[in-house]
Amino acid sequence: MAKGFYISKNMGLAGLLMGTVAVVIIIALAAVYDKEKTKNQNKPVDGVAMLTTASPTTSSTLSTPKDPWEHYRLPDSLSPVSYNITLWPRLVVNASTGLYIFTGQSAVVFQCKKDTDLIVIHCNKLNLTLLNGHHARLTGLDGATAPTVKTSWLQVKTEYLVIQLNGKLTAGKSYRLSTDFQGELADDLKGFYRSEYTEDGGKKVVATSQMQATFARKAFPCFDEPAMKAVFHITLIHQRGTVALSNDGTEVTMTRFEPTKRMSTYLLAFIVSDFDHITGSIENNNVRIWARRKAIAEGHGNYALNVTGPMLKFFERYYNASYPLSKSDQIALPDFNAGAMENWGLITYRETALLYDPAISSVGNKERVLTVVAHELAHMWFGNLVTLRWWNDLWLNEGFASYVEYLGADYAEPTWNIKEQTILNDVHKVFAVDALASSHPLSRKEEEVNQPDEISEMFNTISYSKVLYVLENLLQQGFLCSRTSPTSYLNEFAFNNTVYSDLWDHLQKAVLTTPGMSLPHTVHDIMNRWILQMGFPVVTIDTAMGHITQKHFLLDPDSVVDRPSPYNYTWLVPIKWMKGGVEREQHWLLQETGISNATGSEWVLANLNVSGYYRVNYDMDNWERLLNQLTTDHTVIPLINRAQIVDDAFNLASWKLMRLYLSQERDYIPWESALRNLNYYILMFDRGQAYGVLQGYLKMQITPLFEYFRTITVDWTRVPTGHNDQYNQINAISFACRMGVERCRVLTSDWFREWMLNPDHNPIHPNLKKTVYCNAIAAGGVEEWDFAWQMFKNATVATEAAKLRSSLACTKVPWLLNRYLDYSLDPAKIRKQDCTSTINYIAGNVVGMPLAWDFIRARWNYIYTEYGGGSFSFSNLINSVTRRFSTEFELKQLKQFKEDNARVGFGSGTLALEQAIERTTANIKWVAENQEHVMKWLANECT
Repeated sequence: MAKGFYISKNMGLAGLLMGTVAVVIIIALAAVYDKEKTKNQNKPVDGVAMLTTASPTTSSTLSTPKDPWEHYRLPDSLSPVSYNITLWPRLVVNASTGLYIFTGQSAVVFQCKKDTDLIVIHCNKLNLTLLNGHHARLTGLDGATAPTVKTSWLQVKTEYLVIQLNGKLTAGKSYRLSTDFQGELADDLKGFYRSEYTEDGGKKVVATSQMQATFARKAFPCFDEPAMKAVFHITLIHQRGTVALSNDGTEVTMTRFEPTKRMSTYLLAFIVSDFDHITGSIENNNVRIWARRKAIAEGHGNYALNVTGPMLKFFERYYNASYPLSKSDQIALPDFNAGAMENWGLITYRETALLYDPAISSVGNKERVLTVVAHELAHMWFGNLVTLRWWNDLWLNEGFASYVEYLGADYAEPTWNIKEQTILNDVHKVFAVDALASSHPLSRKEEEVNQPDEISEMFNTISYSKVLYVLENLLQQGFLCSRTSPTSYLNEFAFNNTVYSDLWDHLQKAVLTTPGMSLPHTVHDIMNRWILQMGFPVVTIDTAMGHITQKHFLLDPDSVVDRPSPYNYTWLVPIKWMKGGVEREQHWLLQETGISNATGSEWVLANLNVSGYYRVNYDMDNWERLLNQLTTDHTVIPLINRAQIVDDAFNLASWKLMRLYLSQERDYIPWESALRNLNYYILMFDRGQAYGVLQGYLKMQITPLFEYFRTITVDWTRVPTGHNDQYNQINAISFACRMGVERCRVLTSDWFREWMLNPDHNPIHPNLKKTVYCNAIAAGGVEEWDFAWQMFKNATVATEAAKLRSSLACTKVPWLLNRYLDYSLDPAKIRKQDCTSTINYIAGNVVGMPLAWDFIRARWNYIYTEYGGGSFSFSNLINSVTRRFSTEFELKQLKQFKEDNARVGFGSGTLALEQAIERTTANIKWVAENQEHVMKWLANECT
C-alpha cells in the first residue's frame, strides 16, 4: 500500500502555511460506515431468503478468550487451497431494502492439517443464506467423507463464521465449504464497496474493493490472514455497458477470469464500472490505465502509463525476476481509503495518485504519481510474490517497497535526483515519531498485533520509512548492491510467506559469498538491534578527545521508556565520515563508547550522505567549524548532509548556529529542513506574546530567498528550471506570506482577485496554486471563501479539488471555519475519504485549532463510529488536532478526552493518543525552559 503518511510537496508546504509541522502523511483518508439495517436482513432479495445471523450470547461476555472463535487469530487446523467466487454487484438501489447490495456464492477448498470438528472462517457483515438449515454446506473431496453440520453461527466480535461438526475432519484430506450470501455495497471504503461520481450531468456508481488489511471477509467468507494463500477463481456478473476487472489474466468470458496465482486474500480486487482505459505493453504483458471516461479522454492517465513500463522493466532487472503476471491494470477511483493498494495485477489508486493533468496539476502532483506508482509496482515482488506471514512484520512488505520505490522513480525521472528527498520524506519524518518513549520496534511481537485496529496501527511511518535507512546501513556495505540476496530470497519463498529472519539468512549468504566483504558481526546481530528495539541513537563525536559515544535519543530526555530492549538500547552503528572535505575509512561503533581518529583542527562530518539511521552531535568547536565552512562555501558539504546538519543542529545544539548560513543557501532540501524545524517554534509560540518577535525575525530570514526567486523568475513570470528549485520557489512565497512580507501578500491576493474576476481563466501557475489560494483566502473574507468553495464544487480534476479543499481551511474567520467543520461530516459536500484530512487542515490553522478540538470532542462517538474504526488516517486526526498543545490545561483536556471516550475507543488512533499526551508533556517542558531565552535572543537580533 502506498505510504499513508505521504503527500505531495505542495501539500506539505501548505501545511507550513497553516501552521502545522510539515510531515508526509501516509495515507490517505477513510471511514468506517456501517449502514446495514438488521430489520431488512430477513427480507427476500432477488428470490433468496436471508438468514439473520447471531452469535452465542455467552461468548461476548468472556474477558479471557477460551474457545477458538474468541481468539482473533485463526486456528492452524485448516489451510485453504482455492476459492471459486461469484459476485453480482447491483449498481442501483434495491427496492425492498433501500440499499445498494451485492449477492454472491463462494466455495473454498481447504485441506485439513489437524483432526478437528470445528471450522472457523472469517465472515463480517454478510447475510448468509440458509443451506439445508445451516450457514454453509460442507462436502468431502477425493474420497473424503464430510461430517454433517451440528450448528453454526456468526461470532460478531472476532468476525468469524463458526461451524461445529458432528464428526471430525481428517488430517490430510480435502473438503469444500460452500456459502451463498448478500452484503451491502456500502460507501464505507472497505471490502466490496461503492464509489460514486458525476459525469455528463448524471450520477454514476462503481463497485470496487479494498481488502487490506482485514476486509476481504466483508466481501466473501474466507481465511483472511496473509499466510492463508490460495488460488482464486473469480466471476463477476454485471449489467451491459459496464466493464469487469479482477486480479489475473484476460477475460475468458465476459465476467470469468483466469485463476489467480497463489496469493493472500488482502491482495484480491474486483471492480465493475463503465471506466475507459489506455493500453501499453511490455514484452508479453499488457499495461492498462483505467479511470473515468472523461479523465482518460483528456489524457490524464498518460503520464502513469509512460512511467509504468520503464519502472516494471527496472524492477525486473533489480530483482532479477520476471514480472509474475500476464497483465498490469491500474485504476483511479473517485473514492478510495488509502493512497493506493498493491492488489496483484489490479492496483487501485486515489485519482490524485494516478492521474496527472499537465495543464492543471503541479510538479508535486506529478512526483506524487511517479513515486506512488513506483511503490505499488515494487510490491508486485516484495509483498505479493513473497508475503509477510503476519502483520507484526508489516515492514517486510512496506519498508522494502519504500526503499526501492526511490530507485524505480529515479530510473524513470533521472534528472529529478529524487533520492535526495528521502531525508525529508522519510528520515526526518520518522525521527519525530521514533524519538518518543511510546514508539515501537519495526517488528513487534505477534501477540501485540491481533485485533483489526491493532493491525491498522501498524500502517504508520515506522513501518514505511524507518526500514528504508535501516536497509541503507547494509546497502552501503556493498553486498546488497549485487542484489543476489533479494533475488535468492524471492526465488526461495515465491508464492509463500516469510518472517524477517528469512531475509537476514539470505543477506548473510550474500556476505559470505561476496569477495572482500566482511562485517564486524553477523547480519542477524546487526539488523536485529535495529528492528527489535524501538528508537535510534544519537552518536556524539568529541573532536578534542577523540571519543565517540552513542545514546538512545528521546524527544524528552527525562521520559521513561517502559518497553524493555534485549540490547539495552545500544546499536551496532556503521559511521561513514569525512574530515576537512575528504572521506575517511568507515568506523563501526560497537559499544556505547569508542575511540576515533576524528581529532584535530579540521571540521568533521559524520553520517556521510545520511547513510545511517541516527543523529550526530559534536563538541561545540566542531559545530563552529562546520558553521564556518557552511558560511564560507557550503557546496563543499554534500547537499543531503546540509539538510542533516540543519536538522541535527535544531534538535541537538542550537538553531542560532544556522542563522548566518541559511541567508546564503538557495537549495530546496536544506531550506525545507530548516522550515520544518522552525515550524516547531511557530507552533509553540503563535498563540502567545513571543510570536510577534519570532515572526519579525523570520521575516528577515526569508526575505532574501523571496527576492532571489522574484529575480530569477523575472517578477514571477517564469518557472525555475530545476525540479527542486520549483519546490523552493513555493517555499519562498509560502513562508514569506506567512511571515508578513507585504509584497508577498499583495502578489497572492492580486493573482486570486484576477481569477475571481474571470473564473474561466485561472492565471495562477499550477505549482503556485495551493500557496496562492491559501494566502489569498487567509487575507480575504467571506467573498474569497465562497468563491473558492464554488470552484471546489465545480472542479473536475481531483488534484485541483484537493488544493482548494485544503486552502479553504486557511481562512481566519471563525464562523467560516466552524461551517467548514460541519461540511466535513456531510458526504454530499466532502467525500468520506477526505473527511479527516479536512479537519486536519482546519486544525493546522491557529484560529481553527481550538475549533477543531472542540468539534471532535463533542462528536467523537459519531466520528469514530462513522469514520474511525480501521481507518489508517485516524491517528493523523489525533496528531493534527493536538500538535500545538503546550499548556497544562491542554494536557488536562487531553487526558480527560481519553478517559471520557475509553468505552467508545480510539481504534487505530490508540497509540497516537498516547503519543499526543507524551508530546504535549514534552512541549510544556520545552516552552517553560526556552521561551524567555528565545524571546530575548530574537529581540536582540531584530534590533
